[in-house]
Amino acid sequence: MIEREDGEGSAVKAGKIASLSLALAMTALSAVVWRGLPAIPWLEGMSPVLRLALLYGILGILFIALLMPFGIWIDRSIADLRRYIESAASSDSPVIFSGPPWLRPITRALAGAVDSFHERERALRNQIGDLEIRHRVSEAERRQIEAVLHSLRDPVVVTDAFNEIVMANEAAASVLGFDLAEGLHHPIERVIRDRRLCQLVSDTRETANFAERRHLEHELYAGLPESPPPETEKTVYDVTLTCVESHKHEVAGVVAILRDITREREISQLKSEFVSKASHELRTPLSSIRAGVEMLIDGEVSDEKSREEFYRTIQDETNRLGRLIDNMLNISRIEAGIVQIDRDEVDIKGLIGRAITALEPQAKDKEISLHSKLANVDLCVEGDADMLYQVVLNLLSNAIKYTPKGARVTVAADSDNLTRSVHVSVSDTGLGIPPDALPRLFEKFYRVENYKRMARGTGLGLSLCQHIVETLHHGQIGVESKLGMGSKFWFSIPMTYAGSEAAA
Repeated sequence: MIEREDGEGSAVKAGKIASLSLALAMTALSAVVWRGLPAIPWLEGMSPVLRLALLYGILGILFIALLMPFGIWIDRSIADLRRYIESAASSDSPVIFSGPPWLRPITRALAGAVDSFHERERALRNQIGDLEIRHRVSEAERRQIEAVLHSLRDPVVVTDAFNEIVMANEAAASVLGFDLAEGLHHPIERVIRDRRLCQLVSDTRETANFAERRHLEHELYAGLPESPPPETEKTVYDVTLTCVESHKHEVAGVVAILRDITREREISQLKSEFVSKASHELRTPLSSIRAGVEMLIDGEVSDEKSREEFYRTIQDETNRLGRLIDNMLNISRIEAGIVQIDRDEVDIKGLIGRAITALEPQAKDKEISLHSKLANVDLCVEGDADMLYQVVLNLLSNAIKYTPKGARVTVAADSDNLTRSVHVSVSDTGLGIPPDALPRLFEKFYRVENYKRMARGTGLGLSLCQHIVETLHHGQIGVESKLGMGSKFWFSIPMTYAGSEAAA
């Protein structure tokens, strides 16, 4: 810019000098002509007006005669200067000026200005190139971050220093109930309806604590407002809030990550309930065994018949305790996926016959008649014979336990060609099951409160049957009952193991 101003100043100075010289020359020539006119004889009698007109005519002719060459010379000089400027502007190498010497100061100033312009142009191009590279790198990094965010199952929301959403994934849009495309670059309070979560983000940004991550539990109601209907299912999230630090060591935003811990809390609660119920079930037989042993040791039982009763009680409670522990271990192993069963062809008819023979004495004691209705078809399945026998034995034993004297228990089996499975049912004519108890029958340690006095049990038999049928054999198990009209427990096992399809 300085060189360009120097060139313009030099051109102005040269123009002023040329104009002043031309003016002085014309003034001097006018004075000479004016003084010389009276000396001409034939102009002596001419009036001053004509003489003045003649003077101006002569001066005009002289001016034209002098100005035309001067103008041509000036025009050529300017043309040389223009060609020099065009060559200097279009070429990176130095250009030599071949015009008149009086324009060389101007050309030198122009050459300096052009060189400075080229240097600045190269510097700006380098800066633009660096900016383009940085923009492409940052754009690629942004796309990678977005790809990572969208691949996460946990909702993630990122806000800036003005509390506006700059990044979020599809999981966050789904859980928090907003449109992902419309929610970006808008204040979080306008996008997310959960006011407490918005307040948590704002509080984290105001604290400006970069070293600590905040962990809070927060309940959401599937994107609904903070006061949903009471029956709405809630989801519990572990919210992790972290401040983002800028290059100026200021708060650039907040990252909020929501991790669903609903299932973890349910499992923790189930574990607590399991330990509580298991402790209660273990305490009862242990108390009976301890009481019997103490009485025998203290010698409070004198006759042989009473001692035999105590021995029998201790034996029964020990067997009950053993069954309880075995069932607990079997259920735990099945749930953990460490049970490996031996799959072979199993004849369901044979299993039912064995179970009826084993429990017939127990049924006779209660005057209960056992019947079987087996279809005259092939009732073979692919599975573990011992475990399926345990299922039949358990269902049949429960039917006998909870059926009054003189009743009837029927075991039926048939094949279902549509589903390619064998269907087995155990029906009784007992008291039936209350409707509110049906959904909980297969829970661990659950027993119908009103029927606990009818028979002793651990509450794990039906849960073990469910795991054997559904988890290990990929079948189905269920119950149908009406209060006062008996119950029907059933299960179905596929004829052939589905392999990878079942595992999937």
